Amino acid sequence: MDIYEEIVRLRQEGRRAALATIVNVRGSIPSFATAKMLVRDDGTILGTIGGGCVEAEVWQAAREVIDTEKPRTLSFDLNHDPKFNTGLVCGGSLEVFIEPVLPPSLLYLFGAGHVSLNVYKVARIAGFEVVVVDDRETYANRERFPEARDIFADDFDKTLAQLAPPESAFLVIATRGHHDDMRVLRWAVGTPARYVGMIGSRRKVVTIYRELEKEGIAPASLERVHAPVGLDISAVTPEEIAVAVVAEMIAVRRKAQAALPHMRFLHKGEPKTEVSKP
Repeated sequence: MDIYEEIVRLRQEGRRAALATIVNVRGSIPSFATAKMLVRDDGTILGTIGGGCVEAEVWQAAREVIDTEKPRTLSFDLNHDPKFNTGLVCGGSLEVFIEPVLPPSLLYLFGAGHVSLNVYKVARIAGFEVVVVDDRETYANRERFPEARDIFADDFDKTLAQLAPPESAFLVIATRGHHDDMRVLRWAVGTPARYVGMIGSRRKVVTIYRELEKEGIAPASLERVHAPVGLDISAVTPEEIAVAVVAEMIAVRRKAQAALPHMRFLHKGEPKTEVSKP
């Protein structure tokens, strides 16, 4: 199996991996410069950089690169490090560059109204592929969303039954009504999606959460939801809300913890109204 073909397949499936490449060699090593090893998100490997202790350390580092999504360079001196003394005649040194292999950023946008249209525009600029879902063909169509990866214009329940967002997916819920928002959120918290956001005031968010908890949805499942959605920049217009939403998705994509609020909502007390749908 070709490593590059496997990278394409993994990205199409929304999976992550790390690619390790020998980038510098001095002396004799049990492999060669440019040798590659692909470590998948499930720990399996394709290819080799020579085996032994070096490959084991690179495998462990690759798992960390997958988690952090940040590249690393490892250096090995086979001459002077006792742990690499396995009786082999190799005695050189090498450097291994490990880079993350990430799937395309895929956004599932539920609702095709004014806010969603602007979220779509900003998300496309930021490099997201977008899937649009709405139950109205007059809104969910190619004329309004010409660069969308897919467009579904059907009853939400029918469409949700067809969707299988990967772990790397982003979900933004901005339908035209609280009932549909709750329907989508009920489904969304059961997916492995990386990001789930729902638009609305704090009052609306708490109301929907309480209803879902009455149905048996565990509070822990709702804790990962970003609601009200978007960074708090006092956004008011659909365009401003779109910027706030996509900025928050970028923060999640880049693991920028300092940009993300520590707590999204409170179950108790009267919530303060913030971002709401115009």
